[in-house]
Amino acid sequence: MRALSAVNKYILRYKWHFLGGVLFVALSTLLAIFPAQIVRYAFDLVGEGIDLYYLYEGTQAQSGVYELFGRNVLLYGVLILTMALLRGIFLFFMRQTLIVMSRLIENDQKNEIYQHYQSLPLSFYRRHSTGDLMSRISEDVGRVRMYVGPALMYFMQLVILFVLIVPLMFMVNVKLTIYTLLPLPILSVSIFYVNNLIERKSDEIQRSLASMTTFVQEAFSGIRVLKSFVREEDSHHQFSVASDNYKDKSLSLNFVNSLFFPLILFLVGLSTIVTVWIGGQEVIRGTITTGSIAEFLIYVNLLTWPVTALGWTSSLVQRAQASQARINEFLDQKTDIVSRQNVELDIKGDIVFDHVSFTYPDTGIQALRDVSFRIHPGETLAVIGNTGAGKSTVAALLSRLYDVTSGSIKVDGVDVRDLSLSSLREQIGYVPQDVFLFSDSIRNNINFGLENPTEERMLQAAKDANVYENIIRFPEGFDTKLGERGITLSGGQKQRVSIARALVKEPKILILDDALSAVDTNTENAILGALQRIMHNRTSLIISHRVSSVKLADQILVLDDGVIVQHGTHEDLMQDTDGLYRALYERQLQSEEA
Repeated sequence: MRALSAVNKYILRYKWHFLGGVLFVALSTLLAIFPAQIVRYAFDLVGEGIDLYYLYEGTQAQSGVYELFGRNVLLYGVLILTMALLRGIFLFFMRQTLIVMSRLIENDQKNEIYQHYQSLPLSFYRRHSTGDLMSRISEDVGRVRMYVGPALMYFMQLVILFVLIVPLMFMVNVKLTIYTLLPLPILSVSIFYVNNLIERKSDEIQRSLASMTTFVQEAFSGIRVLKSFVREEDSHHQFSVASDNYKDKSLSLNFVNSLFFPLILFLVGLSTIVTVWIGGQEVIRGTITTGSIAEFLIYVNLLTWPVTALGWTSSLVQRAQASQARINEFLDQKTDIVSRQNVELDIKGDIVFDHVSFTYPDTGIQALRDVSFRIHPGETLAVIGNTGAGKSTVAALLSRLYDVTSGSIKVDGVDVRDLSLSSLREQIGYVPQDVFLFSDSIRNNINFGLENPTEERMLQAAKDANVYENIIRFPEGFDTKLGERGITLSGGQKQRVSIARALVKEPKILILDDALSAVDTNTENAILGALQRIMHNRTSLIISHRVSSVKLADQILVLDDGVIVQHGTHEDLMQDTDGLYRALYERQLQSEEA
């Protein structure tokens, strides 16, 4: 239960819902107990009335006994119906307080987890799969909700029932009470084990379904590859195996479910038989009345569901505890990417890397080694090198997606670790290497980084990214809905929309991380021509493995295995015939000619 103590703050937040729920549970329970006592009086009245009726047979008093008997039975009937109606009303409010509270807590917890997810650094996402993150915010939170809702509600109901009913039963007859309650613990333990078996099989089914869904999603996403390699039959066979596995597990769960209710009915019936058998013997001895047996039967039926639910709620609490522990594991992780002084700065664009080294915390791979360079305001620096040279790491460190292992990065003379994170990132236009577009309209994808976008800025950004003509050819133009990850567009179009998304912010610092890799040479030249105008008097960082993308930069930095091996203009670097830059240039020139 230690893990579940994290939920107490939410219960305290909705304390009036909780206290109201406790009140309505108590009132509904009381209104379930009183009718049992009225039924006892009614049964006894029937017995006594029949005896008196025959006792006064043949006299005038007989009709008076009949009328009195009828009025009392009617009164008891009206009282029982009234209490049943009131109990129904209180049960409604019980669920409207406790179950509503659980839904509110579920909503708050999901929001808290999602907000916490967004505060965590990129290294966290490299360590955990998307499926794991999703299961904790959906499935695990759902299990915790079952604890703060149904589990608490039924447990309170059971406690109040036992506290009120068991003393009443002992007051009537100790022996009958003991024998009546004897099967109930067996019922609770049986339900606990059967429910755990059901939950375990349900988990297996969910995993089997998730595996089958993932397989189908991959097959449909990669249908071109599947058809081109003529693997339809093999794919169908694999799906059949997964589907049969799901079917077998579902049938196994159905078998256990089939045993569930017969087991409950058997044990409830056993309690009823014991009550009638032992109660009958006590009536013969004269220690109790027949009305007491009726009262006990109502008590047994009242206790049956809460006792049954005890096994179920115990299982719910166990699962909620495990789920909350998984949630706490993530909530306890704190980001180390925080501002030391929260400096708000209107950036001019003077960037200095001072002996920067960086090792990825999750893999231990050293990406940069003692890297130093400077970009003056309004200048364009290009970073080029082979795959794995550390080019993208430069962009990630400048945007402070990671912190340097050693050395420092300064913007306008201020260490980026002292700058406000939001202030820094809002003034950087970043086009990542791995383009990601949302399942939304093209308009909203381009305007993603703006609070109050204008039509003129959006259209100009699309023109500068050389994607305007492509967009207006679509039937719905800028309101065209993109599929998952922008699947509606080609690779080059997606990259250009991503560039437009960065340009529309009119950033102080523009970072293009291999942003032209998916476009042809003509489109690349057109974009570069537009970017030359945009990058004028704006600090820009172009990261690429293509020489054609970087030769217009003021300075070019050549990285090899995380180390700066060359630094200068295109003309200067081309004069070094043994340099890496010249080798890259000639290799790509030969490739284009071929």
